[in-house]
Amino acid sequence: MIDVQYEYRTGIGTDIHRLVPDRPLMLGGVRIPYELGLAGHSDADAVLHAVMDALLGAAGLGDIGTFFPDTDPQWQDADSAELTQRIREQLIKHRWEVVNADIIVHAEQPKLAPYKGQIRRSVAGLIDTDFANVNVKAKTEEGLNAVGQRLAIAVTAIVLLRRRVK
Repeated sequence: MIDVQYEYRTGIGTDIHRLVPDRPLMLGGVRIPYELGLAGHSDADAVLHAVMDALLGAAGLGDIGTFFPDTDPQWQDADSAELTQRIREQLIKHRWEVVNADIIVHAEQPKLAPYKGQIRRSVAGLIDTDFANVNVKAKTEEGLNAVGQRLAIAVTAIVLLRRRVK
């Protein structure tokens, strides 16, 4: 008989940002060398935005717009890694821990294979879980839609959280 019981919840997050000149490309807290970056109110890190929404959804705490509205000037050019740490503090407050995170980055360019390990390491540190609990996949859109036409990068993330039942 197992004497420790957990409550489990999953959450899904998505994000998409336009690619534009004169902005750094941040993905998962990692600066990726590329001639274009992502447009957004903050640093537009689509990986971390999708992960934050997945975490908040699983915990039943709303979405990143609830915590960091793009109408609030204090979040202009905000570092999404710092925002992710704030969301992690909310999870701790509500006794949630991350079991795993699976992330899909939809991008035609740049090729992300050389950076997937760095992104995994960064995300794992920010959400306080082991490297092995974070997976990053990169997919192209085969020339279809805004991503396929190299106009945007989109991300989908799913997380599993657990907390000990009282």
